[in-house]
Amino acid sequence: MKRIKLWAKKLKQHLFILYFAYKDGRVPLYAKLFTAGVVAYAFSPIDLIPDFIPIIGYLDDLVFVPLGIILALKMIPQAVLADCEKKANEMMKNGKPKNWVVGTIILALWALFALWFSVTVYKLVK
Repeated sequence: MKRIKLWAKKLKQHLFILYFAYKDGRVPLYAKLFTAGVVAYAFSPIDLIPDFIPIIGYLDDLVFVPLGIILALKMIPQAVLADCEKKANEMMKNGKPKNWVVGTIILALWALFALWFSVTVYKLVK
């Protein structure tokens, strides 16, 4: 169990490193795009495979996200990774910042989806 906790902490640290790396100007555009996608997917509440599907529902969390992190880390120059690791460690000590703007956007998108779904179902039933 201790190994799993250590692995999860390391995974979280790598996500924060990638978060800072995709904002760095020294990172090539292709690496920025891939890294931004990995970070966005990892922090997104929406999964490629829904978690309620038995066994394979957690496949993306256990395979795709770590694989994406590994690939993204290989695309980023070592000097950038070293700088971003310092920033990530500092962030982990101080706690993750809350981004209320992004949270509000996600909630608004879910509300719009729920409204659209409700109207569609109402039209079908009517």
